[in-house]
Amino acid sequence: MRYIQLKIVVCFVLFTLLPAKIIAQINQKLNISGVVIGAEGKPLENATIISKKDNITIQTDLNGSYAIDVTANSEIEISAAGYKTLVLKATPAINDISLTKVDSNLVQIAFKKQESKDLMGGISFVNLPEILEKNYTTYSLDGVRALIGGFTGGSIWGMSGYLVLVDGAPRDISTVLSTEVEQISFLKGVSAAALYGSRAAKGVIYVTTKKGKIQKQQIATRFDNGVFIPKSLPKYLGSAEYMHYYNQARANDGLDPLYSDETIYNYASGNNPFRYADVNYYAPKYVKEFYFNYDANIEITGGNKTAKYYTVVNFSSQQDPLQDYGEAAKNNNNRFNVRGNVDLRINDRISATIGANAIYNNSRSVNTDYWSSAATLRPYLFSPLVPISMIEPSDDASMALVKNSNYIVDDKYLLGGTQLNPTNPFAAIYAGGHNTFTSRQFQFNTGINAELGDVIDGLSFHTDFAVDYATSYSQAYNNSYATYEASWNNYAGIDQITSLTKYGKDSKTGIENITGSAYAQTVAFSAQFNYVKKINEQNNLSAMLIGSGFQQANSGVYHKVSNANLGLNVSYNFNQKYFADFNGAYVHSAKFAEGNREGFSPTMSLGWKLSEENFMKNLTAIDNLKLTVSGGILNTDLDVANYYLYESIYNQTDGAWFSWRDGALNRSTDARRGENLDLGFAKRNEVSIGLEGAFFKNFITLNTNFFVSEIKDNVIQASSLYPNYFVTGFPNTNFLPYINYNDDKRVGFDFDLRFNKKVGTVDLALGFTGTYLDTEATKRAELYDDSYQNRQGRPLDAIWGLKSNGFFMNQADITNSPSQTFGQVKPGDIKYIDQNGDGIINSKDEVYLGKAGWYGAPFTYGINFTAKWNNFTFFTIFTGQTGASAMKNSSYFWMDGEDKYSINVRDAWTEETKETAIYPRLTTSNSDNNFRSSDFWIYSTNRVDLSKVQLTYDFPKKMLQKTFFNELSVYALGSNLLTISENRDVMELNIGSAPYTRYYNLGVKALF
Repeated sequence: MRYIQLKIVVCFVLFTLLPAKIIAQINQKLNISGVVIGAEGKPLENATIISKKDNITIQTDLNGSYAIDVTANSEIEISAAGYKTLVLKATPAINDISLTKVDSNLVQIAFKKQESKDLMGGISFVNLPEILEKNYTTYSLDGVRALIGGFTGGSIWGMSGYLVLVDGAPRDISTVLSTEVEQISFLKGVSAAALYGSRAAKGVIYVTTKKGKIQKQQIATRFDNGVFIPKSLPKYLGSAEYMHYYNQARANDGLDPLYSDETIYNYASGNNPFRYADVNYYAPKYVKEFYFNYDANIEITGGNKTAKYYTVVNFSSQQDPLQDYGEAAKNNNNRFNVRGNVDLRINDRISATIGANAIYNNSRSVNTDYWSSAATLRPYLFSPLVPISMIEPSDDASMALVKNSNYIVDDKYLLGGTQLNPTNPFAAIYAGGHNTFTSRQFQFNTGINAELGDVIDGLSFHTDFAVDYATSYSQAYNNSYATYEASWNNYAGIDQITSLTKYGKDSKTGIENITGSAYAQTVAFSAQFNYVKKINEQNNLSAMLIGSGFQQANSGVYHKVSNANLGLNVSYNFNQKYFADFNGAYVHSAKFAEGNREGFSPTMSLGWKLSEENFMKNLTAIDNLKLTVSGGILNTDLDVANYYLYESIYNQTDGAWFSWRDGALNRSTDARRGENLDLGFAKRNEVSIGLEGAFFKNFITLNTNFFVSEIKDNVIQASSLYPNYFVTGFPNTNFLPYINYNDDKRVGFDFDLRFNKKVGTVDLALGFTGTYLDTEATKRAELYDDSYQNRQGRPLDAIWGLKSNGFFMNQADITNSPSQTFGQVKPGDIKYIDQNGDGIINSKDEVYLGKAGWYGAPFTYGINFTAKWNNFTFFTIFTGQTGASAMKNSSYFWMDGEDKYSINVRDAWTEETKETAIYPRLTTSNSDNNFRSSDFWIYSTNRVDLSKVQLTYDFPKKMLQKTFFNELSVYALGSNLLTISENRDVMELNIGSAPYTRYYNLGVKALF
């Protein structure tokens, strides 16, 4: 009995302790450690490992290593940016974990993101962080024309005026720096851009800024120091040579020389530049041979499942190309900005995003337009400085002027001037005061996303709101100053100043003048329902119903710039093989009369992935091949210049034309414009074909598009379509209405061809991009006497002018040639061809001369090359263009009268040089006959530019293990390095503005 009782007690104890033992086994903790491995077997830093049961989140270290204590058999989730998330059961067998790279690349298109492999034609994109690893720049679009086809820098598929969106809001591209950008999408085709409505009729550039990531906080810094070096400076004649050629001009006009040989000798000797001024405005003492730029950038990224954040702070400062004297020594241009983006997961259904950006820009400059003066002021006019030491000691009157002057430069000089030039850029730099331009911009955007799957499976709602403010103004202290003209003598055997003549007076009012005040506001809003449904694993359906719009208000402009439309997108693909996209926009514009303010814009795209077909499976050379066809109509008011153009206008002239009773003021009513209530949208009609392919295991990739695009029914006033009495000069009357008439056509293709190859330990990548464009004015309201002057049938960027036929060699040549009506003609003037044979040279003899390339040269192209070896990366960009022309029509080439002479006059026509001269005769009067649009001044703009070279070294991670750096890179770069062109000397000049420059930069990038 005793044993039975003992067994009962033991069983009771065991029964009591067994659940605890079982629970202990279930809650047993495991320490799991190892390395998370990514592509090419490389360890993944900042991979995230989460145990929801234990509420633990960790990240891998620099070497991809991790260690975590979790409950046995619980689920752990491993994720990393660009890789598929992996879920595993926690067991002792887990150590090293391999993640699979995500094949897709999400691309921002109109109102949604889409995998790159499913994109339809007419879309290109650039993932900017990948580019910045080897090609640092601050301007977001710098070098992009060498990375994608269809974008020439100023136009998309030959159309300028494209819409720029930054995080969905219309903003200037200069407000976002390259370091802030995650991706830039180029919506080139009409179908790709249609959902943005009227304002997107010329293409869209969508900039997506960086967002936070689920990772421990990461700090990235970048510091750059660069130097600008002028590429080419204008070359003007010195004083003595100018006088020689001016005398030549007078001789051509039948006048006596103005400057004697002695005078020319004195200016040429250089013995006394204060008396015989010879001012070179581009000399190193006035213009720097180089000047610096500084840039610092800090990015902070991090987050978890609930909140992700990204912040960037940037400061840049650029020196001025003018030398450091007077107020110019304080010239500067500083920019500071802070951007922050936060993504919040409020619950399983609702998420939100908030973004803000503040930009502060200040620049200080002198109160004069130095570069304009440098292009116009002749070198002998005045000496910038008058030496006090050269004043005769007995000249008490002059010394009194010196004593009373407020501006003594370096304790040695007065400010120089003359009666004709009492003010000048040098004196203004020393004494004219300064101005400061201030710009402040604030941008805010927010969005909410709601999953509505409980209502309808696959349904969601998204809305975005943005508001931007910008203000700018100039603050100036405008001082007046006196300049002095010296009278010289040399009776003592040396040059001395006999007397001084004073012009103006020194005055500092201390008053700060505020000018140029401007204000701008942008408000943008969009809301959309999204539907995504997968049916039977092969049928993929999605749809969007969108309402969007924005308004931009500017100070001094009554009407806001508005864009409003409803959008519908329906997309379908079968098994990722056959694709169909419908995009439709119902656009609204207040620029037209009621009844014409709305228009429906339908577009359609079809795609066929041929590489998925069975008959292509055995073609191992083809990895991917997709054909797309797109077309549609997009209504637009983008080129309608103003509101109310459909209305007639009448005004009163206070009796300017008629008075019915003497001595009484009568008011007449005059017509200024006719009425057309049928005025409506212009239309972009387009068809495009796209081909995307990858070949030989991605050794070659290709993306190309062919497009035919027409802008029809452009708005114009067409006098040639109405009787001539609709417009009269006296009285001043105009009954012409605005109508839809002109048509433009653009035909072309773009391509992006890339080669990728690993040769030994070197990774090589070579890319070719290009855009070919042919434009035509297909319909014009015109009435020319001669058909060769019709603009219809000619390029949109046509250059028109006269055809030259050499120079008139003598008076007999002039007598026996058609009469030229552009002023008096003499031997040495340009002779023109009489196109219509009427014996008179006038505007009726102007013909088509060539393409100007306003929307991009007929063929623009780019080459990019990357070579990676060990920790070194070499990158370079070439860009080029061919087929366009330009006119030498600046003051550097067209010189007459009292103009400043450039070195071009050395080739001027004279009796002695008439067989070899390449420049018309010089004259002291007007030369209207010579200086007009003609093929004499045409030059080719064909060019190849070495746009960028950068060498980067990434320090090995092993070297950084005992430092506080996670990554460290240094790089050296140069941009705008070389131009290869027969007209390089012309294209590298910048007349009337600061010189074009080359840029060299040293930078360091670190990750903490």
